[in-house]
Amino acid sequence: MRITHDGWEIIRYEENTPIRKQDTLAVELPLTIQLNGHEFATMVCSPSDLADLVCGFLASEGIIYTLDELQELSIDIERGFAYVTLNRTIDPKKYDQSKRFIGSCCGKSRQFYFKSDVRTAKTIRHALTITPSACYHLMNEMQAMSNIFHQTGNMHNAALCTVDKILFMRHDIGRHNALDKIYGSIIRNRLSVRDKVIVFSGRVSSEVLLKISKIGVGILLSKSAPTDLAIKLANDLGITVAGFIRGEKMNVYSHSKRIVND
Repeated sequence: MRITHDGWEIIRYEENTPIRKQDTLAVELPLTIQLNGHEFATMVCSPSDLADLVCGFLASEGIIYTLDELQELSIDIERGFAYVTLNRTIDPKKYDQSKRFIGSCCGKSRQFYFKSDVRTAKTIRHALTITPSACYHLMNEMQAMSNIFHQTGNMHNAALCTVDKILFMRHDIGRHNALDKIYGSIIRNRLSVRDKVIVFSGRVSSEVLLKISKIGVGILLSKSAPTDLAIKLANDLGITVAGFIRGEKMNVYSHSKRIVND
């Protein structure tokens, strides 16, 4: 299945003049995960890198921690189903996403968490550093590689990088999905994240920050801005957040010690 629908006929107005043109739209797919024979969750996503998406989502929810816990994973893209079999039984009630948990983060800020967040959020202690010029370079490189965004205007991008280069990118209509695809690829390829950076096109909400924590990356570079709760969590969880990276300017919101002069 293609991730874009090309040749969609539109009427474009330039001032008061209507012009008949063809446009490109992003494809939106509802994907239902069946876990050990039971319906677990349905997400709306772009139909690309779906095995990565499912694997990363399950890891984010605390269902799996390593690739070895997956007995089978298959995608029926035409029907919109992902079939997952674990090598163990689980209690679905334990992963009830409708229940929220009020707890503390590292004994500091009192925040709202899903139960899965309490199980899977990590405090990052990596000593990796990066220069401002490297931050600008990685963001510019990701933007230049964002072909589908340039075609549709509504695609989020995330990239796993070293401080020198982009290793791979994932894109999706959902910013959380793009990060889950990154996480899934890390798990499926058994990659180390100690020396990695994530570059991201979307705003940094508390949910995005928690996903970065679960992945285990200590530096997040975003084109957009964070929320106050995201930065409180970033301070608690040891994550460096740099936002509003445009051209050769950026704001560093937390753990600035990882940003070092050229």
